[in-house]
Amino acid sequence: MTNQPFQPQIPSCAWQRPLGLGWDNPYTVRYASNLDDGPWHGMPLGGLGAGCIGRSPRGDFNLWHIDGGEHIFKTLPACQFSVFEETSDGRSKTYALSTEPPTDGSLSSWQWYPPTSTVQQTGTYSALYPQSWYHYEGVYQSQLLCEQFSPIIPHNYQETSYPLAIFEWTAHNPTDQPLTLSILLTWENTVGWFTNAIKTPEIRVRDDGSPVYDYQPQWGESTDNYNRWIENNFRVGCLMSRLSTHEIPEEGEGQWAIATIANPAVEVFYHTRWDPTSSGEAVWSPFATDGSLSDSEDETPAASGERLACAIAVRFTLRPGRTRKIPFILAWDFPVTQFGYTQAKGDSAGQVPSTDEATAGQPIGYYRRYTDFFGRNGKNAWSMVRTALKHSDTWKEAIADWRKPILGDSGFPEPLKMALFNELYLLADGGTLWTAGTENDPIGQFGVLECLDYRWYESLDVRLYGGFALTLLWPKLEKAVMLAFARAIPQGDSTPRIIGYNQAQAVRKIASATPHDLGAPNEHPWQKSNYTSYQDCNLWKDLGCDFVLQVYRYFLWTGAEDLEFLQECWFALVETLDYLKTFDEDGDGIPENSGAPDQTFDDWQLKGISAYCGGLWLAALEGAIAIGQHLQDAQDSPETNVQAQIEQWSTWLNQSKPLYQKTLWNGAYYNLDSQSGSQVVMADQLCGQFYTQLLNLPSIVPADCTIATLQTIYHTCFTQFNQSQNPDRAALGVANGVNLDGSPENPKATHPLEIWTGINFGLAAFMLQQGMKAEAFTIAEAVVNQIYTHGLQFRTPEAITAARTFRASHYLRAMAIWGLYQVWVRKEDEGIGR
Repeated sequence: MTNQPFQPQIPSCAWQRPLGLGWDNPYTVRYASNLDDGPWHGMPLGGLGAGCIGRSPRGDFNLWHIDGGEHIFKTLPACQFSVFEETSDGRSKTYALSTEPPTDGSLSSWQWYPPTSTVQQTGTYSALYPQSWYHYEGVYQSQLLCEQFSPIIPHNYQETSYPLAIFEWTAHNPTDQPLTLSILLTWENTVGWFTNAIKTPEIRVRDDGSPVYDYQPQWGESTDNYNRWIENNFRVGCLMSRLSTHEIPEEGEGQWAIATIANPAVEVFYHTRWDPTSSGEAVWSPFATDGSLSDSEDETPAASGERLACAIAVRFTLRPGRTRKIPFILAWDFPVTQFGYTQAKGDSAGQVPSTDEATAGQPIGYYRRYTDFFGRNGKNAWSMVRTALKHSDTWKEAIADWRKPILGDSGFPEPLKMALFNELYLLADGGTLWTAGTENDPIGQFGVLECLDYRWYESLDVRLYGGFALTLLWPKLEKAVMLAFARAIPQGDSTPRIIGYNQAQAVRKIASATPHDLGAPNEHPWQKSNYTSYQDCNLWKDLGCDFVLQVYRYFLWTGAEDLEFLQECWFALVETLDYLKTFDEDGDGIPENSGAPDQTFDDWQLKGISAYCGGLWLAALEGAIAIGQHLQDAQDSPETNVQAQIEQWSTWLNQSKPLYQKTLWNGAYYNLDSQSGSQVVMADQLCGQFYTQLLNLPSIVPADCTIATLQTIYHTCFTQFNQSQNPDRAALGVANGVNLDGSPENPKATHPLEIWTGINFGLAAFMLQQGMKAEAFTIAEAVVNQIYTHGLQFRTPEAITAARTFRASHYLRAMAIWGLYQVWVRKEDEGIGR
């Protein structure tokens, strides 16, 4: 307890929103079949791959990604903080700290916190991942701050996986009279809810051509759930469990725990069993009277159709000018992620074993990464509480140390610092899987969905930009992802299926073709790849190139020392480039695009040699040659097969590099392709050149052509596009492809007229790389402004449009902003970035 004035320590660049203040005109979804949960999204809590929860700027817990790969967006009113305050003359105020009362009739006796309005400022929500803050002002006489975080720490492969949320309350009394305060945490027992009731969901194709499956959680099914009060030295709390759990836990089985610290300066009250669907009077009446609870301890399991919750309250008195901190811990232990794919009985390391022959052929499951440290029986929530109470301060210091040099860099714009950290939310929120370690995968296997609309893992074309963050901050996880692709490339799957784009039939996966993704949560990720069927990805011209460049990116950015990794990827690399070369139908050295959408812009037709795919091909050849040279340099005598491959790739490169320039350069930019006749300026046309310079490879086009192209892109796809399509409003960003005057080539086109958030961040990095700092920051800040002022925060989409619509929320590619920062750091090191 201190006499110091209360000054919330919130970084100045954190995203802020007045508590409960709605959006006048938030973006809405472009296609009705796509997900649109509305703008009430806040920062997620929970370790990577551990499942996460989200709490919004109105104070409600409303996002539940507890089941790996699945999405539930629904407020649970009983999961809530509340505060009681009483002055020395007996006047009191009590509010549940959500500004949105339940609409289902539950908790009708509770009073709900007033939202900020034009006549009253009630507080501010701030977020800078992995921390967020609720600062309550203008309602209570005390000043209250709730800081919440999880131990998301770069280069940390243990605590970063923990299913924990730490809430540190700071209460300050600015008055000249004592104040009595009580902070209440209530939580509903949802053990058993987070698993699909449809055990073999049917895959179908929705109206946009993407494969989907039904997900029906066991929402509200609480039979046999029970709560237990625990007092363990100074740690006290409620443990939420279920009677009918198996010896080896199944998906959805486990525990929740809420806890705090008891000491002589505070009073702790509890109520272990109350009905969250009722009026809530049993909890609210004593709490609103004097900040207490009934100290009711009841472990009776829930009957069929019954639901139950628990509660902890901490009461204390603050003398004038004093400040007190009160911690609360939320922990959950759901050790198993289960998939819809069935197979014969097996017990691979890291997988959940079958208990007997009768279970053979049942859905397979994996233990989560955190079980390497807490055990696998689903009964370790209280151990996590103990760990959090012991180490939370250390974790917070580690987060501060990580952010300090970035926040202290005066040259990097404040809005971009904010987005740099907040866009990392997807590593926890993106349906993330992180399995327990095995002998073959000591760090486990890892995966983030492309997005919640396109639910398949680690789309390789998307992570060409979106993978920057993982490579820089958790490179061992990046390595795990790339090794999974290397293993998948030689595999084939002749299962026929219908392609959504044109209704043609194609096999799922051709051996030697680089897969688009590592599978989906309704099947078996890592074992069954190429899940998406919107296009036949066996025909894509960028995936093999993307694989080579990302392999080399990991190697180079981790010190250029992991030669074993290059060796593990070598044969897959050779296979995929050989496979890709088969699309060079005229033998000119460059694989041609087929006229179908056969690359990451999978609704945009390219024909012949294309600037985008052709440039990536050249860059990939450069990267492959460099990889081969590294392997040769590390050997006492040159490997014949490596030397032969280097010579082969060099021949292709020498043949195709001048052809690319001669065929596509028009004096101001590179033509979209060689056969369509389109005059569109494509924003991402020189992605290959960007990558060669990013990875210290020889350039594939002349320097003056690079600069001229970027200037044309900025003028056309940014300035002209925004003036013609978005007049009198803040700039949206760079459109994917428009005519020189900024107009659309085809007003009904989809991808060319969209602003892709990740492509914009990547393009900004490219421009910064070329010394165009003003243009780079202008583009990046325009996109950040659209995301964070129009209700898209913590659900960043792939695309926005001039009509204020979006597509594909919670999208992987937006983490490309870390590529922008990496280029900035390199420029700073060279002394020319300021």
